[in-house]
Amino acid sequence: MGRVTVRRPVVRYRGGVVDRRADVLAVEEPMEIRLAGRPLTVTMRTPGDDFDLAVGFLVGEGVVHAADDVRAIRYCAGATADGVNTYNVVDVALDPSVRLPEGGLERNFYTTSSCGLCGKASIDAVRMASTWRVADDPVRVAPRTLALLPDRLREAQRVFDRTGGLHAAALFGADGELLVLREDVGRHNAVDKVIGHAARNGMLPLRETVLMVSGRASFELVQKAVLAGIPMLAAVSAPSSLAAELADEHGLTLVGFLRGTSMNVYSRADRVAEDAPAAAAPLEHALQGAGEVLVASDAEQCLHHQRIGA
Repeated sequence: MGRVTVRRPVVRYRGGVVDRRADVLAVEEPMEIRLAGRPLTVTMRTPGDDFDLAVGFLVGEGVVHAADDVRAIRYCAGATADGVNTYNVVDVALDPSVRLPEGGLERNFYTTSSCGLCGKASIDAVRMASTWRVADDPVRVAPRTLALLPDRLREAQRVFDRTGGLHAAALFGADGELLVLREDVGRHNAVDKVIGHAARNGMLPLRETVLMVSGRASFELVQKAVLAGIPMLAAVSAPSSLAAELADEHGLTLVGFLRGTSMNVYSRADRVAEDAPAAAAPLEHALQGAGEVLVASDAEQCLHHQRIGA
């Protein structure tokens, strides 16, 4: 079974003092996503919330739009010769009514933890039609509320505290309430886990919410937000030019360089309003914090099912 962290011996140099000690590292392992037993893609991720990751990936591909679109999810036997379950293969069974995009979904490539669009034939291929119009979303967020989000994101990062090596994505209400947070070695994986959690719980479209990410705002993250019906994306670092163009095209509010009371709003700045409702009081615990690992018996092999919404 995969783990979120591992301990590894290191030689540490601090101010001329050398010592040996154990360091905690974030785990990175491959996860294969299958559709009805057919291999779809492989992504490098931090184990945990794997079902959320698989469903969120399918939302980002324009396949899943509601909880009922997914019949079941299961872990399948891994690639070991003796068939031992590695919990690194997830099979998704879609409802027969779900239609796949023309040309199918197979990419036949290896997705790294830093890339969610590798293998796409062209930029045009990733400009997918969204089910929901985020441009019509009435969300309004006060600048003082946005200013609180990076700290609230950081405070809820349990695994980052131990490793210093994970990205995070979190969904907030317009009043700054933390709804769900996920961590992963890959920025796009963390976002997929957040969106997958929402999809599996019947929350799509994610109207009047803010998606906050710990790194930069890329084209792929803007696209994932649009396809989940999220009207506002905020990042602590810079957006790319293509991200800003896509946000403007779809009417998504894109905020970058969100640090303290400073920020840049690259599109739909009308939603960042001084007279918006005040921020909610800090929560003692995130409603849905970063999960450690989904646990199942090795003997179950391909029989560990989880129905959506269960």
